[in-house]
Amino acid sequence: MIDQAARPTRSGATGRLRSWLSTRHSLRDEAAVVLVLYGIYELGRGLVSGNAAEAERHAHRIVALERSLHLFVEANVQRAADALPRLTSVLDVAYLTLHLAVTAGVLLWLHRHHPAAFPFVRTTLLLASAFSLVGFLAYPTAPPRLAGIGIADTISNNHVDLNHGLVSSLYNPYAAVPSMHVGYALIVAASLLHQGQRLLVRSLGALYPPFVLLVIVATGNHFFLDAAAGAITAAVAAALTALLMRPVTPARLTTLPNSRRQLPAREKLAA
Repeated sequence: MIDQAARPTRSGATGRLRSWLSTRHSLRDEAAVVLVLYGIYELGRGLVSGNAAEAERHAHRIVALERSLHLFVEANVQRAADALPRLTSVLDVAYLTLHLAVTAGVLLWLHRHHPAAFPFVRTTLLLASAFSLVGFLAYPTAPPRLAGIGIADTISNNHVDLNHGLVSSLYNPYAAVPSMHVGYALIVAASLLHQGQRLLVRSLGALYPPFVLLVIVATGNHFFLDAAAGAITAAVAAALTALLMRPVTPARLTTLPNSRRQLPAREKLAA
């Protein structure tokens, strides 16, 4: 008999959600869901631009904390990158393209070649995005380039402007904490390191997060503590994904009490 008290709850919305999260669906369905949710994420981040004065105060608090920890070296990193020929231009392009292009590429690779790993990575990315949106709304923070601390905006020029025009219409300049460039990079790197069969793939996975960290700092878009917050967000999302996708404990079987009266032994009947 199945012990009703120990039977796992698989019905209702929670059961359906866990079932969906644990399954790799068709590429079309996966793409549709990811695009819709990411669109909502970008829209929410862009519509709530926050208060500029408050965001700048938060940035100055981060600067003060980094100074106390001897981590405030963002300006030095930017100057060092600018001293190398064309490196700043490469980092600017990387900031605008890698975040989405590499993440989408790895998701496609997992969907096709590592279907068992795809649901975990996809769900972790979605949860990390949701958590980061909460952070953007709760703690709007100006990036270094807008904090008035002597760090330049290396990306905005005649062709791309992060603060005006079409790009700025869906871009919240005060969504610096946490840095999901770093959060996504760590999730991507873990996927490549865990699933990659070739040394080149694993090496690229190991190098990707440090490169992204250089990109976001040298371009004036994030503090080091922003990056740390992004790493924590990714870790929490991965832990919650593991909990949501944890196999359901099978129902216990219990033995019915034997209420029948014991029959007499054959020898006793014969006697």
